[in-house]
Amino acid sequence: MPRRANRSTSKFRLFITSLLPYVVASFCLASCSHSSRNDPSSITFLIESSPTNLDPRFATDSQSQRIDGLLFSGLLERDNQMNFHGDLAESWSTPDPLTYVFHLRRGVRFHDGRALTATDVKATFEFIMNPANKSPKRGALRMVTSIETPDDATVIFHLSQPFASFSVNLIPSAIGIVPANADADFSRHPIGSGPFRFVQQSQDEEVVVERNPQYSRDAAQITRVRFRVVPDGVVRALELRKGSADLEMSSLSPDIIPVLARQPDLAVTDRPGTNLTYLGFNLEDPVLSHREVRQALALATDREALVRFLLHGQAKLAAGVLPPDHWAAEPNVAQYPYDPARAKQVLDAAGFPRKQDGVRLQLTLKCSTEEQARLIGAALQEQWRRVGIQLELRPLELATLFSDVAKGNFQITYQRWVGANTDPDFFEYAFSSKRFPPEGANRGHYRSPRIDALTDQIRVEMNQEKRKALCSEVQKILAEDLPYLPMWFNDVVSVHRRSLGTLDLPSTGNYNFLATLHASGN
Repeated sequence: MPRRANRSTSKFRLFITSLLPYVVASFCLASCSHSSRNDPSSITFLIESSPTNLDPRFATDSQSQRIDGLLFSGLLERDNQMNFHGDLAESWSTPDPLTYVFHLRRGVRFHDGRALTATDVKATFEFIMNPANKSPKRGALRMVTSIETPDDATVIFHLSQPFASFSVNLIPSAIGIVPANADADFSRHPIGSGPFRFVQQSQDEEVVVERNPQYSRDAAQITRVRFRVVPDGVVRALELRKGSADLEMSSLSPDIIPVLARQPDLAVTDRPGTNLTYLGFNLEDPVLSHREVRQALALATDREALVRFLLHGQAKLAAGVLPPDHWAAEPNVAQYPYDPARAKQVLDAAGFPRKQDGVRLQLTLKCSTEEQARLIGAALQEQWRRVGIQLELRPLELATLFSDVAKGNFQITYQRWVGANTDPDFFEYAFSSKRFPPEGANRGHYRSPRIDALTDQIRVEMNQEKRKALCSEVQKILAEDLPYLPMWFNDVVSVHRRSLGTLDLPSTGNYNFLATLHASGN
């Protein structure tokens, strides 16, 4: 393995500090006044972007999936240890590897009062499976050959081959159940059966949901949640400080959090997370198609310094896409400690010498307009410049970013996986050559016959130990080929009103804790 080069931490700290002077200035000018609260059980939750589509048959961005997790029920749900429990399903069984039988809870109703039956479950899945509807989730169901509903409370899935990760596709954030007659305009007025029901959405402004009093399980104590869209991180912090908002989750610059924590009315709750931040490479790009270039970029990236100075330690370095405590995670893979000297050698050997102006390559990084993404991009510009790579940073609104990346219109993208990377089926979804968009999320068009073969086996292997061995080989290959540069797993951190107490934050960063949040003391 390449040796770790000495890094000038003081120089890097000076560079990072130069990016953040407006943060301190903003807080110095901030008002300390607190707004009055008319309804203590109604909360304002600050989010950085609007959900792009609240129809769970199409939703793939994090905000849509998180809010959908409140509006819709799935057949199953997962706890923080990734164990499955029944949601709509009261019980389920697999009489053989090709058959899944679900018995639904009785008495469940959609938010408009209609009873939820097996017909709705079947219609939801068949809509996604229909290629004419162009659902991005269709690929996850390609092994389903037919769905039976022998009665209103029983759903039977028949598969063409064993699918060890089938259950992962049955949780609310993956596939929430919609009414059988849901029309093409459903995303504008979504109707689910979850603990909260949709009230209204104003694009780029807010999404409002309210408690579902007819929820089939314990009703939420919070009566209303206003998800207010505030793209700028400093503005979100100021709203929390002056009392016009109640909480945020993992949306603030780590530099701001200690400042807010000193406010008497605010508190911070945090826990280790599973959401993966990564750099994705377009392998159809003539430069990035060279594995050596991708490896050199990894060696030129001081991830430890980024975590220390930009994230204030609120992340854990990633060696791969699975969280480190996942049962299938393989720790013994190729590592890329910061070594700019070695990065230069790799680039020289790969045929990319410095030109007269000192520049070897010009690359473009597409990221969101979120403050932290722009800061990370600026830091990467500085780090990569040292090895002769000129990086153009192109921040885009999330909808544009997702569209460009899905179309392959990018060189490098800085993004985050939310939830999907917690099951071995993710290897196929993100890296199989059979899963280019819209059939999956292999957006960089990575091609590896060995990965294709291994992910085919992972999909059908029901024995966990054998499945783990297959996953280990996949992770070793990905660490060498680097279609992604895994950066880190972000901690889940929330700044919130102290009267809300300690929040029961999920490791995946979803919003389900709102359904059990106590209104007392608000």
